Formats: sequence, C-alpha cells, structure tokens
Amino acid sequence: MSSLQPPGDKMKKVLRWVCEVLEEHPEKVRKDVFREAQVRFDLSPLECEFLDTHFASQDRQK
Repeated sequence: MSSLQPPGDKMKKVLRWVCEVLEEHPEKVRKDVFREAQVRFDLSPLECEFLDTHFASQDRQK
C-alpha cells in the first residue's frame, strides 16, 4: 500500500484548492493554477493528464 488516503481524496483536495484559488483570484489563468496544483500536490503523470483533459482547458462561463 503506497498511500494512506483513498485514491479519490487527493483529487478532491486538488479540485477544492483550485476552486478556492480561482474564486479568490479571478484574474489568474485557469491552466496556470492547475499547473501549480500539479506541483503542489505532487501529482502523477496520469493524474495530470486527467486534470488537463477534463478541467484545465475549460473556459470559464461568464
């Protein structure tokens, strides 16, 4: 067992953190915030690809 937390918890924390940052700093570029999250949360290449595919490149609806 390589992790002490369930596999989905890490991604929930990442998405929660990204949402908080984007809410507090709407001027930040979404893709840049996701890049920072990838480093901050030490994400695997597979996790990074998932975030890029499903969340990072989406434009915000205004």
